[in-house]
Amino acid sequence: MSRAGELVREFRNRTVPRERTALAIWFWEIDRVLLSLIVALMAIGLVAVAAASPVAAIDRSTSTISVTPLIYFYRQLMWVFIGLPIMLVISMLPRTQARRLAFCLCIVFALALLLVPVLGSTVNGAKRWIDLPGFRFQPSEFLKPVYVVTMAWLLSLRGKDMTLPVIQLTFVTTAMIAVVLMRQPDFGQTVIFLACWGGLLLLSGVSMRAIGGLAGAGLGGLVLMYIFYENGRQRINDFLGIGVAQDTGPDQTELAFRTITHGGFLGVGPGGGQNKFRLPEAHTDYIFSVIGEEFGLLACIGIACVYLAIVVRVFLRMLDEDDNFTILAAAGLTTQFGLQAIINMGVNAQIFPSKGMTLPFISYGGSSMLALCIGVGLLLAFTRRNPFMGRHTVVKWSGR
Repeated sequence: MSRAGELVREFRNRTVPRERTALAIWFWEIDRVLLSLIVALMAIGLVAVAAASPVAAIDRSTSTISVTPLIYFYRQLMWVFIGLPIMLVISMLPRTQARRLAFCLCIVFALALLLVPVLGSTVNGAKRWIDLPGFRFQPSEFLKPVYVVTMAWLLSLRGKDMTLPVIQLTFVTTAMIAVVLMRQPDFGQTVIFLACWGGLLLLSGVSMRAIGGLAGAGLGGLVLMYIFYENGRQRINDFLGIGVAQDTGPDQTELAFRTITHGGFLGVGPGGGQNKFRLPEAHTDYIFSVIGEEFGLLACIGIACVYLAIVVRVFLRMLDEDDNFTILAAAGLTTQFGLQAIINMGVNAQIFPSKGMTLPFISYGGSSMLALCIGVGLLLAFTRRNPFMGRHTVVKWSGR
């Protein structure tokens, strides 16, 4: 066999998977680095929930009912075993089918969100959940990722026809969602939806004058929130120390800050934390502080680096992408994911006022875990790429 023939055969064996099954193709196309980072977060979350579960178990125990200390760890393990296959199955979908799935789910969960005032149950003074037999879910959690993909699809249509009123349509949709969320009330989720919409508008090529107008409207909305939203105003006042009596004790963010710094750089060791028993919702909103106390600030920094690596990985992967919808969808999903992590970590570090928001893949919660698995499954589907496309090998044939 000639040298040229050997080169061609070697190239084919190296670039073409021997098996052409759907699973083999998925394995070659999936971003395995991104998938590994997500699985690592899930594993970290299980360890963190195991550390925080006894706190929640004590809070929910009564004189007649004793809750098993690791009950929330076992439940979180169940949600991981349910959510991980969902994420992998969605990641196997072609981009077109993934977009259609997101659009259909957006309609379903938007309707569920509208039904919350009628069918919802009240927990801690907020009506955000719908009770089903054996399961309580939060429609806004499930709506976030599919909303982002749907808005990305609508805004991507501007590249085909600038006369389409897609910006107005996305504005009306986002405004309706914001109004429903504020009536629950849920200011944190409202901020996430509005921030994702603004980011998508910026990436879609809307003029900077319009973006500046939206930013001004956002600041005006914050002022109105402070005036008319009593719960939000109280949390901001507590955070700033306005009107707080000296004998009322530390607020939630101060308790979280004391807990996260109590362990120093290396922590007091698994199960050795004591300040965590003073935290409200230690297994959900303030689990980052539990990690800091028992595993140290170095562990917190490491987790923050994992979130940063996920965001950077997606944006780097989008640098050579030429499909407008894919860029918008991946960037929007990553923005939602990263912003939620920043808010939770910022609250625990006493940078932001107290806000009930979970830490992605680490905080306990069935709705949060399943919704995140759907969102990351879509993200993995949109970032799939044949690793051998675009490679060019020149074979010089002998001129005989």
